[in-house]
Amino acid sequence: MLVKWMRCTVVDRPGFLRGQRRWAGLLGEPGFRAQGGGWGRSGTDVVHLFGFWDSRAFYDAFMARSHDRLHAAQAGTYKNLQVRLFEYRFDIKTGFTPDFTDADLLRVAHCKVRPERSEHYTQMQEKVWNPAMAGSPGMLRGIFAQAQPQMQSQAHAPGEGEEQAGEDEFLVLSMWNSTAEHGKYRSDRVERLALRAQAGADLADVDGDVIDLEPDWTV
Repeated sequence: MLVKWMRCTVVDRPGFLRGQRRWAGLLGEPGFRAQGGGWGRSGTDVVHLFGFWDSRAFYDAFMARSHDRLHAAQAGTYKNLQVRLFEYRFDIKTGFTPDFTDADLLRVAHCKVRPERSEHYTQMQEKVWNPAMAGSPGMLRGIFAQAQPQMQSQAHAPGEGEEQAGEDEFLVLSMWNSTAEHGKYRSDRVERLALRAQAGADLADVDGDVIDLEPDWTV
């Protein structure tokens, strides 16, 4: 499964919201599974969107055939767009499906891992972080994915940039049923888990955001 992460800053909110409705046209595209997102808490007017596809081939076909038509209504309503593509590695919890309907917020972490520590980092994700997150009340489901070096830019609308991500870049995306439950997990466990997983030795850089979902954006 291919995961597409889009992040941008909205400069024309009414226009952006109108254009966002056009993405309902993704329904029926071969290989398309779901898309959803909302407003990030890291800055004013920051938006995150996540799209899920059966494979890179289906995604590339969509980009070449239908993307520009759907995107046209939203052109010029945002700036600083970043697009990254990741391949599914494993679930956080079990039975992941890209279902946004029962979630209240998302947590995304973008981790750049030192090359010699990638194997250890992945093992710690499976053995330390995943069980802790899966056992947290309010954590619904999640996914761990890795960027592939060959994920080069393909066809995009003018101004849309798909960044090539290195082999040591990972995406950790989790869905939560409430802000309160996510807050409990962070305050109670994150520092202790980071020490146990030796995160400081693995990570060259990490950024992310907490995202308040917009139900109307779910496709």
